[in-house]
Amino acid sequence: MEGKSKIRIFLDDSPQPIAELTSPINFELDTRRLVDGPHTLKIVGRDPTGKEGIRIIPFIVRNGPAIEVEGIAENAVVDGVVPVMVNAYGKGDQRLFLIEGSETPQSIPSWVWVLIIGFAGWALYYLLRYLGMP
Repeated sequence: MEGKSKIRIFLDDSPQPIAELTSPINFELDTRRLVDGPHTLKIVGRDPTGKEGIRIIPFIVRNGPAIEVEGIAENAVVDGVVPVMVNAYGKGDQRLFLIEGSETPQSIPSWVWVLIIGFAGWALYYLLRYLGMP
């Protein structure tokens, strides 16, 4: 295998590589065994003369259920009783789509209420004018 570069692949801060291969390579990174959150893939290549190159690729694993929170944001300043809605849903069986639980229910935005009240007031005004009431 002379004339080919050696590649070592490390995951996070592990001192032991998850793979030592000769380039060129194709591999599949199985994230199902990783904890959700930030991770780092470090690839170290060494050419036949002994020179090394390093490439670090940060990535985020999200295999677990998605968690949606409504009612409080990160670093929010709050007081009193704060209503919070939490929804967690996973991908499930990707061959079968289930609508129930796959979307987070949300409250109606305040601008929609303002629009509805404004339209109702406008309609009531013209209804009263049409019926001849002052």
